[in-house]
Amino acid sequence: MSKAHFGLIGLGVMGENLILNAERNGFSSVVYNRTREKTDAFMAGRGFGKAIQAAHTLQDFVQQLERPRRILMMIKAGAPIDGTIDTMAPLLEEGDLLIDGGNSLYTDTERRVEALESRSFGYIGMGISGGAKGALEGPSMMPGGTKEAYQAIASLVETMAAQVEDGPCVAYMGPRGAGHFVKTVHNGIEYGVEQILAEAYDLMKRGAGLNGDAMADVMGAWNQVEELSSYLVEITEVCLRSKDPESGGYLMEKILDVAGQKGTGIWTVISALEMGVAVPTIYESVNGRVMSALKAERVKASTVLTGAPLSPLELGSVANAMAPLRDAVILSIITSYAQGLALLGRGSERHQYNLNLTTIAQIWKGGCIIRAKLLGRIQEAFRNDPHLPNLMMDPWFTRQINERLENLRMVVQAGARVGIPLPCLSAALQYIDSYRSPRLPQNAVQAMRDCFGAHTYERVDQAGSFHTEWLA
Repeated sequence: MSKAHFGLIGLGVMGENLILNAERNGFSSVVYNRTREKTDAFMAGRGFGKAIQAAHTLQDFVQQLERPRRILMMIKAGAPIDGTIDTMAPLLEEGDLLIDGGNSLYTDTERRVEALESRSFGYIGMGISGGAKGALEGPSMMPGGTKEAYQAIASLVETMAAQVEDGPCVAYMGPRGAGHFVKTVHNGIEYGVEQILAEAYDLMKRGAGLNGDAMADVMGAWNQVEELSSYLVEITEVCLRSKDPESGGYLMEKILDVAGQKGTGIWTVISALEMGVAVPTIYESVNGRVMSALKAERVKASTVLTGAPLSPLELGSVANAMAPLRDAVILSIITSYAQGLALLGRGSERHQYNLNLTTIAQIWKGGCIIRAKLLGRIQEAFRNDPHLPNLMMDPWFTRQINERLENLRMVVQAGARVGIPLPCLSAALQYIDSYRSPRLPQNAVQAMRDCFGAHTYERVDQAGSFHTEWLA
């Protein structure tokens, strides 16, 4: 039996689809899963008759791979990855390469790269986005590690990746944990966009009284304009239009309003706080999921905490694609991208990743969950100015903000007036207003800090640090 080009550990949905993607593109493989039943079921089903071999022990798995071995792990982040590495390491030889394709914390990847490369093994932390369909048809991939390690898999991943007009949606991100850091921030941006679209849905349903098909029509119109044309708007239209096979009503309205999360949004916020980067739109998207989990408390609170009565809101019409709301959504989505890109820039400086934001925008244009036409504008912005401090300072994005800001302000005010919570739309407005304010009230904060704790302050008219004996 000939040796396989590529190995996979973990036959979950993503793992299965990635190995079928590799096989379709001419790479033979060997697969292993912790439970033999899963391996056997795959080989008898989707893997039947393909250039895929099965292994039922890790020893057999390693022996069936050509050298240097290239092994992709698609298993749960954290302890399971460390356990698999510990088990695999004695079976590997110099030059063999392990790839973590899951959503691992980038600092864990930093540690693993250092440990394995000291033993002459290669290690890549590779973020993969696109969901099950993307994994099968072509995902966006964000690998980090040594350049030599990336070159060992370049032909494989560049063939497997989604393809757009300017290349495959994969590129070397940078050393150590760079790939997983980029994927973490990608997911933070994704959280933001999802919550923004959910708030738009809430405004259209509760604020304007639209039904599922009318809201879907609005989303369909939004998907035709450059600023909003994207995968997430596209699937939101599909979700809004879908009917429940049991009741015949709109399926969206049968879904419990409690959202799950797997940690990457939280990691984005924590990283931003650690690095001193403002990400309020992304933070509020995470907080929205946290608040949604308080279902029983929210139901009880709704009976005792009174608010403004709901009344119809002027958000535009279906015929004009709810133009004021559309503008609010456009600017809010721009802030989610702007905050994520600012975090990538700061993280790149702190960890010396040398991230190329133009390249990152390019590989996000296809395959991944946040793929959107807007990424072409983001590419252009950072191509024109690689040191752009914030996406909002690019002339094209500045123009969008200046032309649409009053509609964002009006929509946020309308929601507040009738008690519809808009955490991300509100955070986007506050982010823009804060960023464009030459003076913020933190001088008052500094005065208080010096008054109670002698923390000192700086002056606008003199250099140096100052302390005042404030009168009590």
